[in-house]
Amino acid sequence: MTKKLKFSKLILAFIAFVVGMCSIIYELLISTISSYLMGDSIRQFSIIIGIYLASMGIGSFFSRWISKKVVSSFIIIELLLGFVGALSVPLCYFYYSYSDAEGYQFFVLLLTAIIGSLTGFEIPLLTRIMEGDFSLKDNISNVLTFDYLGALLATLLFPFLLVPFVGLFKSSLIFGLINIGMGVFSIILLKDELLKEKRFKKIISFTALIIGSVILGMLWKANSLMQFWNDSIFRYPIIHTENSPYQNITVTSHPEEFRLYLNGAIQFSSRDEYRYHEALVHIPLSQLDSVKKILVLGGGEGLAAREILKYTELQKLTIVDIDPAISRISKSLPLFKELNDNALVHPKVKVVHDDAFQFLTHTTERYDAIVLDLPDPTSEAIARLYSTVFFNMVLQRLEKDGVAVTQATSPELTKNAFWCINETIKESGFGYTYPYRVNVPSFGNWGFIMAKGNPFLKDYLRSDIQYKFLEDDILDQIFYFPKDIRVKDIDVNQLDAPILLEYYLDHWRSLQGQAR
Repeated sequence: MTKKLKFSKLILAFIAFVVGMCSIIYELLISTISSYLMGDSIRQFSIIIGIYLASMGIGSFFSRWISKKVVSSFIIIELLLGFVGALSVPLCYFYYSYSDAEGYQFFVLLLTAIIGSLTGFEIPLLTRIMEGDFSLKDNISNVLTFDYLGALLATLLFPFLLVPFVGLFKSSLIFGLINIGMGVFSIILLKDELLKEKRFKKIISFTALIIGSVILGMLWKANSLMQFWNDSIFRYPIIHTENSPYQNITVTSHPEEFRLYLNGAIQFSSRDEYRYHEALVHIPLSQLDSVKKILVLGGGEGLAAREILKYTELQKLTIVDIDPAISRISKSLPLFKELNDNALVHPKVKVVHDDAFQFLTHTTERYDAIVLDLPDPTSEAIARLYSTVFFNMVLQRLEKDGVAVTQATSPELTKNAFWCINETIKESGFGYTYPYRVNVPSFGNWGFIMAKGNPFLKDYLRSDIQYKFLEDDILDQIFYFPKDIRVKDIDVNQLDAPILLEYYLDHWRSLQGQAR
């Protein structure tokens, strides 16, 4: 084998490696942005992966129709794939702003099919380009080996580098440029095969320059484009936004309030969050004779902790939140620090960054109360934290007369989900559940479920605690649910059958696009 042939083999293998990496990155980007925007990550990843693989098969099938100009066809495919891949996330963001749930889902699947079909053309064409230098078995082995190695690198880069440090928007643009770069590189590497296509070479080179310039311009203006998109989604100006390995975090501000959003869903408004957190914390803690050891699952912004620290006899408060970015923001942004009274740096508070499920699995401590301040069940990962298995783990970590409480979504808007959580807690082993609700203007009528092992329910609050919202008289109202929002014959949420996710998303999908 000549040095030139060895070099050609190496370069073509490198191209196979890079195009394999880019294709998987596009698929991961689209799946992730769709799970962010639509919830139900298993469904989004499953459908998108299925459409992607099927489309690859279609692309591979139709590649047989390219019998001439294989090199030029491969270059065109690379440029098209790079262009569509680069715009995949920007198009998803902006289409979501002007579409309903069904329209967005159709668009995502169409985009996936286009990328999958173009990807399906790559390997057969690249194999045929190399057929003059290597045997068929070596060709297929070399191309597929490096293509799969590129896919492996993509799956490692995506969660550990791209999502936390680059972001989805910029990642799609960067890898689109890389894909286009492979097309340009192929023009240079395979110039001998393009000698008879001088006109094509000029046109395609100019096209690559234009496409690359457009993408570079979008990359340069990425922050401005994201700001424009955010302004179309969020009500108030954004003062902080980032993608952590777990979620998109956005903080908006207005002279009268600021808000925290996770994956586009509001978590609290500073204007009325005290209603939510007082109800979440003080209703269950008022059932205890003494508040000494408390566990909060979620609540990394420190607002539940602020309320719990009002109990002077408290000895230890442990907060378990999976996302370090939430507690970092809550400790550093002045608006958060003022709102949570610097609760996260209080000497009685210990913040643990861990998955709540894993934490309960390994801890041996027992608590007087466990407060579940978790996000709504928009994905399987969160829905498992409302399962019978999880609630039973909560029960095992309570003292004999301990109490647990969880936020439980809206009993009006997502009433099936609310009562599903109630039935699941009962099924998990708690002797008694006490559903209650309060009006939080930012959320509407919001539900909570308190669970105990005994039926005794105190009908008064602690007199030594200062409340902005709660008072004894309210206890006569919050435990009553009108019959039009009571639901019977509801299924229990199991770890391996997360029916709660379906209950919740049924209504969530119906609201998609109505607030914009």
